[in-house]
Amino acid sequence: MNPKVRPGVVAVLAAAMAATSLATSPGASAARTSSATNGWSPVGPTSTSSALDPTPAFSPPSSDERKRAISSAGGALLTDAAALHTSSDDAFQLERSVAGSQGLQYLTYRRTHRGLPVYGGDVVVATDKPGQVVQAVTTGQRATLKIDPTTSVTAGEAATKARAKLSVVESVGEPTLLVHAVGERPRLAWEVVVTGATGKGPSVQHVYVDARDGSVFDTWDEVKAGTGNSFYNGPVTIGTVNSGASYSMTDPIRPGLRCGGQSGTTYTKSIDTWGNGSGTDLETACVDVMFAAQQEWDMLRDWLGRDGFNASGGGFPARVGLNDYNAFWSGSYTNFGRNASNTRQATAIDVVAHEYGHSVFQYSGSPQQSSDPEEAGLTESTGDIFGALTEHYANEPAPYDTPDYLVGEEVDFVGSGPIRNMYDPSALGDPNCYGPWIRMFPNPYMAAAPQNHWFYLLAEGSDPGGGNPASPTCNSSTVTGIGIQKAGKIFQAGLNMKTIPWTYAKARVATLKAAKSLFPGSCVEFNATKAAWAAVSVPAQAGEPTCTVAPR
Repeated sequence: MNPKVRPGVVAVLAAAMAATSLATSPGASAARTSSATNGWSPVGPTSTSSALDPTPAFSPPSSDERKRAISSAGGALLTDAAALHTSSDDAFQLERSVAGSQGLQYLTYRRTHRGLPVYGGDVVVATDKPGQVVQAVTTGQRATLKIDPTTSVTAGEAATKARAKLSVVESVGEPTLLVHAVGERPRLAWEVVVTGATGKGPSVQHVYVDARDGSVFDTWDEVKAGTGNSFYNGPVTIGTVNSGASYSMTDPIRPGLRCGGQSGTTYTKSIDTWGNGSGTDLETACVDVMFAAQQEWDMLRDWLGRDGFNASGGGFPARVGLNDYNAFWSGSYTNFGRNASNTRQATAIDVVAHEYGHSVFQYSGSPQQSSDPEEAGLTESTGDIFGALTEHYANEPAPYDTPDYLVGEEVDFVGSGPIRNMYDPSALGDPNCYGPWIRMFPNPYMAAAPQNHWFYLLAEGSDPGGGNPASPTCNSSTVTGIGIQKAGKIFQAGLNMKTIPWTYAKARVATLKAAKSLFPGSCVEFNATKAAWAAVSVPAQAGEPTCTVAPR
């Protein structure tokens, strides 16, 4: 039986000192609202960040424009066959087509070789909004394939090998025979998905077993861990669903977004008033999650032109009450714990946006992921960047979580304040600058730091003023920022061209292409993007674009 949905329903989180009055007045004017219940503005809430971009970001292409893009992309697959390392035994199938800022289109194609899936062979084609001009064609594959599909290792033997990768095993998926083409040496392999736990927490491990010699040569984990800021946005309104005499903490207009406990069951109750404002109350934590996730969803639409977390109008559920001072993205839902002293839930805007940022990363460009250490760092940086974007979009007033470029500054997570600093990562022991040592760091958060630093320089500059802190550069240069909204557009458009393994070199080239596509009549944004990468020591790459504006 389908529940009756009432999009106008709101749920109110009562502040601890005003719980009674707000509970009896859910529409009170004192409540700050998410646009879930108030409609939306094409430019979103007012932000304190300078240089907001007035260009409407959410401008989906028409059905005819989408058809033209598919036709243009098909032509590009043929024209660029040599650069894409296409063999006569390869075939391509359109896996997804999404629109980005200003209607730019991104089409991801899944490659097969002699009928087998190719891990690492995805191709992403970017076109203009009308679908007529191909702006970029990228793949992560580095060699032309000629693979004999005959195996020496059975699926059962591969499953047994893969099972040993986790200390606690809940399930082992059916092995899939494929071509592993991420590195210079393509291999015939079994991919086995093992669900369970490691000594550090839950895991959904993708294990690759050589189908000839039985060796485990690659793995990656769907579960992306993260930590951050805690709880409390004061009195807010969130969208909920009413079915008969019951209310559910389910968003009525953002499909897939809902919140509940560790069992995965969505919270329900007989009245539409939620939480008590306490840092240890899980119902309150869910209100904070829903408010932050709704703000991020709206930011993606209004600022970056993206339709939901998965770019196709869909979202993902959240769980609260994780008994750990942590939070993570499982690959299909977010899960939020608490701080080390167990006084606050880890559910403030930047930590919620960080975890849902992992879903944006997963659903941008190629959906494939790898074990590359740079990719792991860039994944975590993506979460931090979306945390900063969402904080600036929400523009919460004091004493709540005001916009900044710190991560976890209010949680007192382990008694030492913020856990990452985007404008000066070295202040917390992380590297400001990129270098080959990035690949040797013991955790991905250190590898995230140079891209976090790049984003701050692009958005705000090296000496922005206006209350924003100065940011040191690795080459002693001066960088002029272009504003966080434009920086976000460029970052997301670059992410839409992601292939595996995703590296700093690829991110530089992709964001330069993005700046050129998004701002075709100007080199200001392109030059700022380039200067910010140079300022964090990511060097120029062979074949990267240049920008020249023809005189009028």
